[in-house]
Amino acid sequence: MSRNHAAALGCFLAITALAPGVVPGDAAPLPDTPAPATADADLHRAPAGPVRALSSPADVTAGPPAKFVAPPGMVEALRRDLNLTQAQAEERLLNEARLGPIAEKMRSQLGDSFGGSWLRAKDASILVVSSTRPADIPVIVAAGAQAEVVPRSLTELTDIKKQLDATLPPKPLVSSVRYVDVKRNKVVVLTSEPQTAENFVQASDVEKSAVVVLPSTEAPQPLYDLVGGTAYYIGIASRCSVGFPVTKGAQAGFVTAGHCGKKGAATSGFNRVAQGVFQESSFPGDDSAWVAANPAWTATPAVDNGSGATLSVAGARVAIEGASICRSGSTSDFHCGLIQQREASVTYPQGTVYGLTRTSVCAEPGDSGGSFIAIDQAQGVTSGGSGDCGAGGITYFQPVDEILTTYGLTLKTADPASVPSSVPLPDPDLCTGYSSIHKGTLATGKSAYQPRGLYYRALTAGLHSGCLNGPAASDFDLQLLRWNGLSWRVVAIADGPGPNKRIAHTGTPGRYRYRVTATTGSGAYTLAFTAP
Repeated sequence: MSRNHAAALGCFLAITALAPGVVPGDAAPLPDTPAPATADADLHRAPAGPVRALSSPADVTAGPPAKFVAPPGMVEALRRDLNLTQAQAEERLLNEARLGPIAEKMRSQLGDSFGGSWLRAKDASILVVSSTRPADIPVIVAAGAQAEVVPRSLTELTDIKKQLDATLPPKPLVSSVRYVDVKRNKVVVLTSEPQTAENFVQASDVEKSAVVVLPSTEAPQPLYDLVGGTAYYIGIASRCSVGFPVTKGAQAGFVTAGHCGKKGAATSGFNRVAQGVFQESSFPGDDSAWVAANPAWTATPAVDNGSGATLSVAGARVAIEGASICRSGSTSDFHCGLIQQREASVTYPQGTVYGLTRTSVCAEPGDSGGSFIAIDQAQGVTSGGSGDCGAGGITYFQPVDEILTTYGLTLKTADPASVPSSVPLPDPDLCTGYSSIHKGTLATGKSAYQPRGLYYRALTAGLHSGCLNGPAASDFDLQLLRWNGLSWRVVAIADGPGPNKRIAHTGTPGRYRYRVTATTGSGAYTLAFTAP
């Protein structure tokens, strides 16, 4: 069974109270070789507007059975928060489950030309995929999606946003939020001082036509509170929401937001019973942490849906822009909205957090750390936001995969037999969306270094993401190593049981390489990774 970095869907991590009663790597020689949905004027669609699929997506790929069984409470929340009928809500969930895998395959197939993907229409029945190459249009259409030709790839947009993050000063605050908007094919800068922000952009080295500055009163704040309530408490009064159930070896616990508590801080549960201790915590930069629970608490793969029932956690497939997503927290319960943009940089009063996802879901103080879920797939833990659930708001979440791989955690997920068979379960082992792909073959007990037995150079600090797919019925492990000037040292490990592993490590500039090891079994493997 693979080390599952698929989270329990997150809204409240269901942890039930019971009755009382980095390792050094081998030294090796250093190798010598090394949003509005309307597009802006410079976004070019395929001739005669967006290219529509020649047949409907249902004709291209088999969908789930006609009767779709939605997770309990989710249809009701979507009806309330997105102003949908029951039929529209059910159809939206069905379309999101069907079109998500197509979007992932397109990202992998288009490679460097991929510009992004998103869902359109109230029922999410239209998948749009953009590319920088007109020659990709037939491929996109054949997959059952609409095609758009854009001037910049997603990789290029992400690099531009990183440049802006380094250019715009946190003090005095010029921009509270920057994000990649794939629909506009631009990087958006939100600010209460548009002219000041525009001046910084014009003075920078970034491509000016790729940036749009928008006036905004959005001022995200971390969502912890000093008011009593349910969920969990840090110290005497501070309250946050549990995210996802996890284990590390035999130790059970949960992941949550880093701003909720520092390493070593003690927690108590919703009932004020002693619960656990923060083992790791990171904020700002990231907004992630995990708490080890004491034996009085049992981690279960379930999420509170706000109406007396729970949702089962089936995995952590990343949902695409435009998909519906729901959040559960200890203050405002269960609310839904849409995924708007990814790769958002949010500047809080305490500092900037990078790599967040922006949503239209509301949240309130005390909801921090609570989990985000798309159908039955975990997405992330609540970081911060603005507004409230009375007037509406914008909320950001820290993606869960990075938390799990950074701290070497395994997520609790439901037995597949307990998940309704009419809910399509996507393949959790697809390594898509990575910039570099390498293949190899290993015998039992052997190791190989990638890329091609050499190394790669990270010129800037940032996230290293690696994904390993090994042969069935094997146990392949993955390590990320960094050259420290004298030897190679392991900086991240994914070594749970099973053939498939993922690593996410935020590192400094330098030389890195991956080591793939066949602990048991043998055969062909694929390693995909993206570097800063």
